[in-house]
Amino acid sequence: MSTKTVSQGADPVIESRDQLIAAFAKGEKTSEKWRIGTEHEKFVYCTGDHHAPSYDEPGGIRDLLMALTRYGWQPIEENGHVIALSGPDGTVSLEPAGQLELSGAPLENLHQTCAETGRHLEQIKAIGAETAKGFLGVGMWPDKSREELPIMPKGRYGIMLRHMPRVGSLGLDMMLRTCTIQVNLDYATEADMVKKFRVGLALQPLATALFANSPFTDGKPNGFLSYRSHIWSDTDPARTGMLPFVFEDGFGYERYADYALDVPMYFVYRDGKYIDAAGQSFRDFLQGKLPAMPGELPTESDWTDHLSTAFPEVRLKSFLEMRGADGGRWNKICALPAFWVGLLYDQTALDAAWDLVKDWSMDARQTLRDSVPRLALDAPLPDGRTLRDIAPTVLDIATAGLTARARLNASGDNESGFLDPLREIVASGKVPAQRLLDKYHGEWGGDLSRIYADMSF
Repeated sequence: MSTKTVSQGADPVIESRDQLIAAFAKGEKTSEKWRIGTEHEKFVYCTGDHHAPSYDEPGGIRDLLMALTRYGWQPIEENGHVIALSGPDGTVSLEPAGQLELSGAPLENLHQTCAETGRHLEQIKAIGAETAKGFLGVGMWPDKSREELPIMPKGRYGIMLRHMPRVGSLGLDMMLRTCTIQVNLDYATEADMVKKFRVGLALQPLATALFANSPFTDGKPNGFLSYRSHIWSDTDPARTGMLPFVFEDGFGYERYADYALDVPMYFVYRDGKYIDAAGQSFRDFLQGKLPAMPGELPTESDWTDHLSTAFPEVRLKSFLEMRGADGGRWNKICALPAFWVGLLYDQTALDAAWDLVKDWSMDARQTLRDSVPRLALDAPLPDGRTLRDIAPTVLDIATAGLTARARLNASGDNESGFLDPLREIVASGKVPAQRLLDKYHGEWGGDLSRIYADMSF
């Protein structure tokens, strides 16, 4: 989730609808300026007893963040608490229960992305070795209840934790017990954004399937392959989902702005503090009628903050966020951006991907989305096939897209090698969660504590 930093320069009051739409239009870039921003989360645990460390305990999350400053990271504070770090590789931040996230810098190619990930993992592993901390790469805490987990001292999280139970039964699990990998990508024009958005939504279930890595809850199998994905189905229907309107004629920046205006608010940020506005309307805010701040009008940064509180499968800000994948190990962190860059950053590949999915009905897309948390690659397509049947074709399209980009490393290799872990999954027929279940029922003998040795970075 987003980390609030101090705003630089003027923050204009919103006086017209054009300012809302401009938040998206300003993201337009010519293709040579397109960048790749990768975000990945991991669970932090104490190697002695596998408990999730609190913020304040000796060697806990605060100390972990401060130890990272030896690598040049600069602390970001909120109300006297260090809650994030900034540096050349982006931002290191905290999820609600202490999950550690790297929101990477905008980079030109996937070789840089994987190198950035490697630097980050080397740093945290070095500190972990000194402080008896480990870092687990899965999509869901396999053995921790909500009650066992600490809460980080970030103002927005307190508001969200109070609000989540009012609107769904699994929102607290989303906040406290899940980890994800995401990639943020650019667009050239409004039309380019629309096509990428549609392809991203339609094929997000395939990404969910390939990265499915959360088959355990409370110490036992939960009946899902991506329980993290299932959690989103009962988190908050007003701000999640497949967004059918994206596929309607006339969709663009303005229609997404209308959607975002109807997403209930969480907060307003003023003078270093989060003001609780949970469930209130940004439309009322535009008229100076927000109950939490009567008489005040929103600024452009308020709108930017609000856009970060919608959680659909693909999210639009001044870039597109692909949000469907469970957390995983290093090669999966490199593979997720490779999947989407290959499909979306080459026009021929983008056209081919759209041709593959453009005739699916919205009902079929929703059925696919609803099925994939349990079935992964066996989730049904509208023509009677399954995701397993089209996965090789989609990976071929992504491979062709990465090959056409011709971004080479020092050895002369293009970026398509980062898809190898996904090709292996498709060839084997087993997603990561199925392999974990095989181990649980086989060599682990039902001892889920073995997951820490197998799935830590």
